[in-house]
Amino acid sequence: MTTEPANPVAAVRAVLPSLTPAAQSIARIILADPGVVVRSTITEFSAVSGTSEATVVRTARALGFTGYSQLRFALAAAVAKAPERLVPGDLGPDDPLTDVIAKVARAESEALADTAAQLDPVQVADVVTAISEARRVDVYGVAASGLVATDMSHKLLRIGLSSHPFSDAHLALTSAALLRDGDVAVAISTGGETPDVLVPARTAAERGALVVAITNNPRSSLAALAHHTLVSAGRETAFRPGALASRISQLLIVDCIFVGLAQRRYETADAAIRATRQAIDSYHNRSAGDGIRQP
Repeated sequence: MTTEPANPVAAVRAVLPSLTPAAQSIARIILADPGVVVRSTITEFSAVSGTSEATVVRTARALGFTGYSQLRFALAAAVAKAPERLVPGDLGPDDPLTDVIAKVARAESEALADTAAQLDPVQVADVVTAISEARRVDVYGVAASGLVATDMSHKLLRIGLSSHPFSDAHLALTSAALLRDGDVAVAISTGGETPDVLVPARTAAERGALVVAITNNPRSSLAALAHHTLVSAGRETAFRPGALASRISQLLIVDCIFVGLAQRRYETADAAIRATRQAIDSYHNRSAGDGIRQP
């Protein structure tokens, strides 16, 4: 049985890189103007897209729907529920700053809403359990995803869990090669195909570690090798590569894992947070007493 995606446009965007060229052309039409599908029969849409009706049906199924009718109804419901979210909103070179602010803010809020809607609580709970019981946790990510990897590792360290972030492929591979059963490797990659993340994750899996993927693409190579895949929904554009929408959706997932861990390990997490806060406060107090200026 096919489960209808919570947000049809986000679902189309997520699997776009894994589609065939013909299916990608159909998907891009949907992303550019979902209303085209809503207004068109399958025969009409086939003519608009320049593909056969059979190709349209196969594409709808590849996107997670039982067929064109279900895709059409899902997009119609999305348009009726929030039509302003489905109009083109990419940044243009001549956009005034007022429009830039509005479009960027809308993209970030949509990324959070879409990620929350499609985040599987069962998968999150399984990840929380695995990390809570892990001997150590490696977190891999480069560029913008590297910032998220560092944030996650710092959060885990703050509640007393052994965790290290890696944005250098050689160091990540070195660490991954030393993982074993009972360890966890978290691999963060928007597209799920970044070699500097994918190869260490594969090495970690080969060594017996449990691999968690945080990615926009549930059909990526990274998702295929991971034991658990948590799907983010941020979108990057020509004017916003490594956009905040991608990072903020990944950070939402990281925060959900962190809170889940803090709940699961409440007493030890609370003690660790108080101990680390006290250490930092003591450092600041001593520095102030010695006349050292704080940044």
